[in-house]
Amino acid sequence: MPKVVSIKELRLFQNENASNHSWGLVPTMGSLHEGHLSIIKKSVSENLITFVTIFVNPTQFDDKKDLDNYPSSVESDLEKIHAIDPAICVFVPKVSSIYPDGTASKKYELKELDKTMEGQNRPGHFDGVATVVQRLFELIQPDVAYFGQKDFQQLQIVSLIGKSMNIQISSVPTVRESNGLAMSSRNNRLSIELRNEARLIYHVLKMSKEKFLTHSISEIKTLIGNMFDQSPAFVLEYFEIADESTLKIADEKQKNTTYRAFIAVKVDGIRLIDNLSLN
Repeated sequence: MPKVVSIKELRLFQNENASNHSWGLVPTMGSLHEGHLSIIKKSVSENLITFVTIFVNPTQFDDKKDLDNYPSSVESDLEKIHAIDPAICVFVPKVSSIYPDGTASKKYELKELDKTMEGQNRPGHFDGVATVVQRLFELIQPDVAYFGQKDFQQLQIVSLIGKSMNIQISSVPTVRESNGLAMSSRNNRLSIELRNEARLIYHVLKMSKEKFLTHSISEIKTLIGNMFDQSPAFVLEYFEIADESTLKIADEKQKNTTYRAFIAVKVDGIRLIDNLSLN
């Protein structure tokens, strides 16, 4: 059963494979690229059964235009998934299956993980993420769920949901294009020229890592802000250095703390995010 749409079909597949309960889950919104495929391959290598979900979640979009423009390529996605393993169960639910009581997100207490960066710039985004992830966890009942590190703030929030439901969360390193740009479905909306210029995003992250031992956080932020001021095609939404575990924004470096740099940039109106561990 390569593709299931209804919860009834999903339950049938699960019942047929109940004896093989080493289940991995890879939630996606489709338009799959090599980053997604690396996550799927990791699940396949570690579990007897892998579930991949394709669902463009309306409640995590704070901009309706962004939702309307989100690419859809289900048939192409299915080919890519089943080229990895034809036994993968691909769940492509309708909105009514995920939100039977209407399209609205729940409110979550996320230990302040949602108050900075993406949470601050996209109000309600992480309530939408948490709502759909909890619902998918309830439906799939995986042993392990896999998420990429490119959306690191999301990863930390999903880890809270997983812990509350006794589901292990496995993180997978960011896959990059040859110029360092983090793979994203949004990259396809960039012109070839801008896609090449967008290597600046990873460049400044690497530079912040190089400068981290010798420069203060404020010096690094000023340096990076100046670099984007000189790049008219880019609008820097934020560049922050934060505690990796709490996601609290750091003004000064503290001992025995692991830091990560986070960035959000609009390139010709297309919003891209990335991050990099600093120590």
